[in-house]
Amino acid sequence: MNILETKNINKFFYQPTEFQVLKDISFEVKKGEFLSMIGKSGSGKSTLLYVLSTMDTDYKGELFIDNQLVTGLTTDQLAEIRNEKIGFVFQFHYLLPEFSCLRNVMIPALKLGRLTENEIEARAYQKLEILGLQDQALKPASKLSGGQQQRVAIARALINDPLIIMGDEPTGNLDSKNTNIVFDIFQELTQNFGQTIIAVTHDDDFAKKSDRIIEMKDGVILT
Repeated sequence: MNILETKNINKFFYQPTEFQVLKDISFEVKKGEFLSMIGKSGSGKSTLLYVLSTMDTDYKGELFIDNQLVTGLTTDQLAEIRNEKIGFVFQFHYLLPEFSCLRNVMIPALKLGRLTENEIEARAYQKLEILGLQDQALKPASKLSGGQQQRVAIARALINDPLIIMGDEPTGNLDSKNTNIVFDIFQELTQNFGQTIIAVTHDDDFAKKSDRIIEMKDGVILT
């Protein structure tokens, strides 16, 4: 079952001169797949991730998420799809340092507004437990190590049970030990929980261990 599909995605930048950054990108991502996107800087992989995430709508072609055509939807409709169906993990964790880990994890669910605060808190504890951080739940995020903070960011990405987690260099700021921990967490999420993960990475070892690699060069998919 395909969770995400692109058909002939083309994108241009117009500053300082016209430049085609994505060229006829068509591919599918299946449910429970752990996909890595690799390529040199300027290959188009991060631009493609932002198109896939619905945050960049200035492209030609079609994007389907969960068999729904999302190309052409309004800003509000896209925001709802992002909140409900996509979890984000970035290179920098973007936690609110003065908030507890628990509160940081709760924020996207509070924003979605579908559950009571007590239900969201219980769910946040559950996500922290999956990531081995339940004993850190009430600590301010600023008191955790970098690796722990990134795991809290993953718990936050999971809080709304998204269809897809999208990672933009999710291990780019971590040492090799914590990179391996994050990789193992991603692998467990796909294998045991059927989570779909799409990650842009510069780390070849990380990519090689994932289910599938999409390599980009000059705006096209090589593999």
